[in-house]
This record gives sequence, C-alpha cells and structure tokens, in this order.
Amino acid sequence: MSAAKRKGTAYETLCVRALRSFGVPAYRPAQEGFRDTGDLHGLSPWVAQNKSYRSWEEAIRLGLDGAEKQRLHAREMYGVAFVKRVRRSVGESYAVQTFATWARVYVRLRRAEALLAEHAPETFATHMDAVRAELAQPFPTGTEKD
Repeated sequence: MSAAKRKGTAYETLCVRALRSFGVPAYRPAQEGFRDTGDLHGLSPWVAQNKSYRSWEEAIRLGLDGAEKQRLHAREMYGVAFVKRVRRSVGESYAVQTFATWARVYVRLRRAEALLAEHAPETFATHMDAVRAELAQPFPTGTEKD
C-alpha cells in the first residue's frame, strides 16, 4: 500500500471513530470500483468522500465532485466531503457540501423542528436541551493530528 493510501485510510478510520463517538453508525464499505459509493457509510441520508491532501483546494474540489457522484451510486440524498486539515485534529476537518445541498438540509431541518414543536412540544424542548448540551461539549474523540 502506498504512503498516500495509508494516509487516506488512517484519516477515514479517524472519521469513523469520531462519528461513532456521537452514536453515528459510520463504517468504511468495501471499495466498489467505478461504481464507487463513497468512503464512509452509515450516515444516511449522506454518503461521505474523505480527502487527506496537502492541497485543501484540490481536496475540496475532488472530494465534493466525488461525493456528489457517489451519493447517486449509493442512492443517498446528500453528499459531503470530509477534508483533512494539515496538523489539525479530525474535529477541525472541513465538511464540505454544495450550496444546494446545504439549502435543502436547512429547509428539511427547519421543517422537521417546526413540526416537532407543533405536534410534540415537550419532545421538542427535550430535543433543544440536547442540542444545547451537545454544542457546549468539545468534540469528543479522534483528536489525533498528523
């Protein structure tokens, strides 16, 4: 295995560990060849493409293009590129999506929260307490730096 491949695999593994610490059942699927379905699964409705390049511009461009293509192969609604930042922890990586994806997720979240607040106000209050608690905590794991 090449040094670049090892570096990419290590970053994918860090991302999986960090996501699992949040309770996200992330995993690295077997590679699919030209019908690649992304580097990380278990993130539905997202599929993730990971990039650990020295050039973050290239990593973002290739990662986002790949994520958008792979989400179609994986039959997921959204693609995201996780881009490793040099000498930074996995929690400080970039999570990059297209503007259209961001807008669609924003509208979806706002609609879901409005419906929850309207139909189950006590559950909405519990949800918002959990959101505030999560935001007050540091990123839990995967803090290894390269």
